[in-house]
Amino acid sequence: MKAKEINELTTDQMIEKEDSYKKELFNLRFQLATGQLENTARLKQVRKNIARIKTALRQKELSK
Repeated sequence: MKAKEINELTTDQMIEKEDSYKKELFNLRFQLATGQLENTARLKQVRKNIARIKTALRQKELSK
């Protein structure tokens, strides 16, 4: 997910996306620990998406 796409979302949508990415990250880490994870690059993508959302939320918070 690109930063431009994230900035177009509302605050509630961003929080929902962040929660879903955190759940996905948990599942990916679980798969990695059990040796079932096939696409290890997805871990990095999900972590970066969470960071992007947190950054956008913080920017909105500061601009108010």
